[in-house]
Amino acid sequence: MKQGVIIGFLGKTQDRFSEYQKPATTREKLEIVSMIEGFDGVEMVFPYETGDPADTKRIMDEMNLSFAAINVNIKKEAEWVPGALTRPDKGIRDRAVSMIKKAKDYAKAVGAPHVTCCPLSDGYDILFQVNYRQAWKYMVEAVGEAADYLPEIPLFIEPKYSETRVHCQLDSTAKALLLLKEVGNPATGVTLDMGHSLQSQENPAQALVTIYESGFDAYIHTNDNDTRADWDLVGASRHFLHYVELMFWAQQCNYDKYFTTDASPRIFDVVEFFNRHSEITSGAYKLASSLDHDSLLEMMRNEDYNGLMKYVNRQIYRV
Repeated sequence: MKQGVIIGFLGKTQDRFSEYQKPATTREKLEIVSMIEGFDGVEMVFPYETGDPADTKRIMDEMNLSFAAINVNIKKEAEWVPGALTRPDKGIRDRAVSMIKKAKDYAKAVGAPHVTCCPLSDGYDILFQVNYRQAWKYMVEAVGEAADYLPEIPLFIEPKYSETRVHCQLDSTAKALLLLKEVGNPATGVTLDMGHSLQSQENPAQALVTIYESGFDAYIHTNDNDTRADWDLVGASRHFLHYVELMFWAQQCNYDKYFTTDASPRIFDVVEFFNRHSEITSGAYKLASSLDHDSLLEMMRNEDYNGLMKYVNRQIYRV
């Protein structure tokens, strides 16, 4: 397996109450990636962490790192705080689409495989706030235009139930798939963030399979939470069996992209936090690999529920 990290978590972060860790330049963040055991993948946020493409590529090569993805941020700018792809003002929507296109240009220039976008500011906080009909129409049009541009760089859309809006427009894997079905462009996919999936009361493994069975590609973000909020915890710290099952079905689906860490160290030592995440993710993947896949699938086919529980108890929980 290949593991990487969203490097925005390697410098200063903040919430409504506190600031965490120290500010770091992009180069310093990349140096931290090279210190984490088992990591060589980088998801870089465009345009806030990306510099000159040639310079960035040179630094990446110098540190033997590879791009997992380019993450385009369409929520930070003041005009996009209330939404970007679904706003009534076409100029606002067009500028958000233009940002995604520029991220695709950058991805191509540095050799990144795809662009991922989580439109967190699109949604609503109170009822009667937005015109649902128009918001959906605008999002289909905007994502469609962005996907059509430079199709050799696929666009992955990442759903989330809430934050920054109380209720995001794309609040589930199913909603993201419905959007992409409407867009109708094969150069698209869904970024499955395990924490987002849990927060939406989904089963991440089932969500992953649904993406593939719906005819789309998938890209995985790893982390964990308590399902009430997207805490971006170390993987498997709350949902160990879900984590192993996700790895099992990732192998069944021949997933070959990076498992990119979307976890936030906050109060923890940065390198050691991600070392712990790396070892549990790698361990869960190896554990899933060690399982007898054919036997498990056969027990599922035969509806041998007791046999399945016994197998899980013995081979996963080791009791």
